[in-house]
Amino acid sequence: MKYPNCQTDNPEENDVLGIIYLLGTGTPTPTKSRFGTSYVLQLDKDYLMFDCGPASTHKLVKIGLFPTQIDYLFFTHHHFDHNSDYPCFLLCRWDQSIGKERRLQVWGPPPTKWITERLIGLDGAFSHDWKARVKAQVSQNVHVNRGGSLPRPELSLNVRDVGPGKVIEHNRWIVTAARAHHVEPWLESLAYRVDSDKGSIVFAGDTSPCESVTKLTHGADVLVVNCWDHQKTMEVNGEAPGQTGTLDAAKMARDASVKNSSLLTLVPILVSRAPEKGEYGILPISTKVKLSLVRN
Repeated sequence: MKYPNCQTDNPEENDVLGIIYLLGTGTPTPTKSRFGTSYVLQLDKDYLMFDCGPASTHKLVKIGLFPTQIDYLFFTHHHFDHNSDYPCFLLCRWDQSIGKERRLQVWGPPPTKWITERLIGLDGAFSHDWKARVKAQVSQNVHVNRGGSLPRPELSLNVRDVGPGKVIEHNRWIVTAARAHHVEPWLESLAYRVDSDKGSIVFAGDTSPCESVTKLTHGADVLVVNCWDHQKTMEVNGEAPGQTGTLDAAKMARDASVKNSSLLTLVPILVSRAPEKGEYGILPISTKVKLSLVRN
């Protein structure tokens, strides 16, 4: 499967919808090439991260970005393969900041705020780390040598639990959320749609096809959806509920009238069964994809 609208060359700037960095396109099962989920969407000078699975911070740097460039983080849900690098990302972004960066904004379904407080709050699991870096002379010196000033600010961010509806309206783009269907009622899950003057992209996350995600996706230019395995295999082994197979992913794009392309991020179990890697449009981990629009 080829992606005629996903380019690595330099199309005309007016045609560029955005750039997606695929940091993680895996599952809870680690392999040599994939583990967990994380994407970064670049819209001009803004970088929006969706999920923060295992080693996302390191993968971010490997692909050419840096934690302080990320100002917006959205969680689809709180399985560990989607959030386990969250404390690392928070601490690294804060530690590398020199006071000129924008305040980090984080959104996700409950318990996003609860998790954040218990990680980096005043009595959180990592509070000893940032408190030592604020107070210790050597850490202060490192901060000043990077370009910061004293007193060193404590770790802080804006974090919100959100549900369906408008999440944030930026002056250049809007993010809207809808309920996804994954493992309710044990975890709440969301899909996100990003609309800008260049077009629209939906990050469906882990979900089975459902009306709320179809409505959110309707008329979008690009749908990014996780694909677990061959549809028939999933229906036989009982792994179809709450997630997307090959045919369901295609049907989601069709039913939502996705305009240009459906970007499937395939998990290791499906990669291992592909006779030729190109057959299913498999993209390796840490891939940068530039999305350009097709004009009729």
